[in-house]
Amino acid sequence: MRLINRTLDELQIGETAEIRRLITPDDLYSFAAVSGNFNPMHLPDADGDGDGQIESVAPGMFLASIFSAVLGTQLPGPGSLYQRQTLNFHARAHAGEEVICRVRVTDKQADGTVTLATELRRAGDDALLLDGEAVLQAPQRKFDRDGIEVPGLLVERHRHFDMLLEQARPLPAIPTAVICPDEPNSLGGALKAMEAGIITPILIGDAAAIRGAAETLGRALDGVEIIDIKGDLAAAQRGCRLVHEGRAAAVMKGHLHTDDLLRPMLDKAEGLRIGRRFTHVFVMDVPGQPEPVLVTDAAINIAPDLATKVDIVQNAIDLARSIGLVPRAGVLSAVETVNPAIQSSIDAALLSKMAERGQIRGGEVDGPLAMDNAVNMGAARIKGLTGEVAGRANILVVPGIDAGNMLAKQLAFMSHAEGAGLVLGARVPVILNSRSDSVASRLASCAVAALHHAATGETMAALRKEVAQ
Repeated sequence: MRLINRTLDELQIGETAEIRRLITPDDLYSFAAVSGNFNPMHLPDADGDGDGQIESVAPGMFLASIFSAVLGTQLPGPGSLYQRQTLNFHARAHAGEEVICRVRVTDKQADGTVTLATELRRAGDDALLLDGEAVLQAPQRKFDRDGIEVPGLLVERHRHFDMLLEQARPLPAIPTAVICPDEPNSLGGALKAMEAGIITPILIGDAAAIRGAAETLGRALDGVEIIDIKGDLAAAQRGCRLVHEGRAAAVMKGHLHTDDLLRPMLDKAEGLRIGRRFTHVFVMDVPGQPEPVLVTDAAINIAPDLATKVDIVQNAIDLARSIGLVPRAGVLSAVETVNPAIQSSIDAALLSKMAERGQIRGGEVDGPLAMDNAVNMGAARIKGLTGEVAGRANILVVPGIDAGNMLAKQLAFMSHAEGAGLVLGARVPVILNSRSDSVASRLASCAVAALHHAATGETMAALRKEVAQ
């Protein structure tokens, strides 16, 4: 950015400057964080006055701060110092609206002070929002400099999950067998998804413990079906039977080990196998990324061979399509060239070629890619990588469970991502969260399951019929 000021000697009465500014939801979050003003009237996701509507009113002092942006960068510009500002508020502005801020020099004095009329109008209808008068100490020395930069701000909100929830809400609630939701976090996530109309939970496990968890949450379970079964394995087996009976269209993990949940599903006679391997996908909402990032497999397949990786990639592509993404799968290795000493680079190249030949369908697949040139266009260009995936991957296929687990947790704990977890390859989506996951993650996982169920219902029915024959 280049900044040039107008010194006291250069300023002329009647001189003007203006800027246009689109007010975004992130502006309101940033101002709340910096100012400490958490009035819900000014937050993009809150009903501040109880009327059932989200107001998203831009704070008055946020609007006033736009005056300082013009005064400090254009007229008079760098070197100016405020002495006073009067403010008259006329109307409200909201997130999503564009405003025009104008200032006009009305007076200047020999002591170095300059007076400017200030006004802020809404761009759409020219409504006057705010006006007043600013008195400043004008700059005495000329300033003309290029390359002025300030650190960027990243708002840690999970807008991709908000989008997925909005997509899932109009869908019919899917009946979901929730296995052992006998502690507040796991039960709370299921009830939250029920309130959002995403699932209809059937709670399976120790009824007394489930009711105790509800009591801790201060929640009633009126109208919620509870199947009283002692033991984690027995509860998981009952969940499989509900799927076979057509009573459940999804399974959700509660407070039990993943092995105990999946063991009955893998049973050849009574389980939920349909031909593909079970694989796990994290749908990660990473602040600052333009779309969700899928990480697979970070929870089930420890050291997958090539055949398993085919199912891992195909399942992830299918899920990406279900949630509205154009799938671009980057198969990760330590390097972006094939190295016979690094098995993951060989597998990645084979997967890429298999996708070219139609053995993996529905999305672009490229590899091997290192992490940097999978997700960063600049890094991809430096290495001379072209195509649809390099630098733009939204599916990250890891070499093994170690790398996947580390990547997912790095995104969560260092990049402040939220993760939704789903197991694919079974008759129904299996919502698989960590026992320590937040209610928000569990809710997002339910939304992803509902979207996948809606997108693949007919396909899954045909596949089950084919397997049965």
